[in-house]
Amino acid sequence: MGPKLFSFTKGETTYSFRLLPIGGYCAMEGEDEESDNPRAFSKASVYKRMIIVVAGAVMNILFGFALMMITLLPNEVFSSTTVSSFAPYSFTAVTGLEEGDEIIEINDYKINTSTDFSFAIYTMPIKEVDGSTLEIYKEDCLFCLRNHCATISQSANEEQIKSIYDIWVKGFDKIIGASDKDSAYSLMCEYIDKISEALSLDKVDTYPEIEEKETRKRFNTSVTVIRDDKELVLEDVDFFTYLDSATEEPALSIDFYVEPIEKSFTTLISQAFKNTVAVTRMVWSSFVGLITGQFGINEVSGPVGLASAITDVASESLKVGFMKAVMSIVYVMTVITINLGVVNMLPFPALDGGRFVMLLIEAVFKKRVPQRVEGIINGVGLALLLLLMAVITFKDIWVLIFGG
Repeated sequence: MGPKLFSFTKGETTYSFRLLPIGGYCAMEGEDEESDNPRAFSKASVYKRMIIVVAGAVMNILFGFALMMITLLPNEVFSSTTVSSFAPYSFTAVTGLEEGDEIIEINDYKINTSTDFSFAIYTMPIKEVDGSTLEIYKEDCLFCLRNHCATISQSANEEQIKSIYDIWVKGFDKIIGASDKDSAYSLMCEYIDKISEALSLDKVDTYPEIEEKETRKRFNTSVTVIRDDKELVLEDVDFFTYLDSATEEPALSIDFYVEPIEKSFTTLISQAFKNTVAVTRMVWSSFVGLITGQFGINEVSGPVGLASAITDVASESLKVGFMKAVMSIVYVMTVITINLGVVNMLPFPALDGGRFVMLLIEAVFKKRVPQRVEGIINGVGLALLLLLMAVITFKDIWVLIFGG
């Protein structure tokens, strides 16, 4: 975009290379001006112009689908949304989730893929919940047992670690089934002793104290599942919540495992399609979140912010391996191209969605909006978009220099 640096003409088309490498466009004769050429855009029938207007967004989505397939290709299996087992400190198991549950909705957000699941989980607001409940007490007991295992296993060999883990899992099952706080605490102490015995160590002198508070911060929400072929709504499911040492803010971790989906050509196509739809929904929901105030200006980025984000993704992924970094960048590209397709079809002047609205008006009333009026509307829309881009770019540069 921007001022033309050089150009050449081939056939009836002029190709130009411009100063700003932030996007591209195609301009057809009769699109933004009057033309007497019978082959001009303005002379085409309404349905043909509609097809042309939506073609760019459709190609963005199709390209996103192709990129999604590339990101999924290295996977040995795909992630389902059916719970297979729990980590032995699981908050979700304490608060209602069970093995075999197929998760279909979280916090009123429909779940069809792992992408839907991730978006629903990581946009969940933190809540203040009653800190005196039996469920919270069990979570604390499990957490203390977990910390004891982590401390004591540092000096253990591989065989001993396996033995400790087996005891830990049994203790987890017992504490989850405790009927009251005293039983939960006694079971925690009992399994702390059993873990010490497994390493031929003396019993601990002092057991951890469970500090009860009036309220606790939790990532807590309703979860709808399919259990025994019936739909069931689980209220107040706690997700594993801990204090992030870097930010000192509550953070969330997934404390259960899901069943794998066997990889085949059919499941590859199916998962690529479902995840493309999931990213499209994610983009749309994010846009709605901006309007409703769920997300703020800090969550919006332009080209500068995107470049910074891609750099961060690549550097983190390189710690795992080169191919991981490549696939991570491809996934970010997937989200960006689908984002462009969705945003471009928003019914806003100057965007293709705004042009499509004009064509709908023409199709309904059998009369075209005067080109001068349409030009003014699109001009105002473009000015607002450029102003928004300037504000976001300034914000991105500010964050890049001063942090945030």
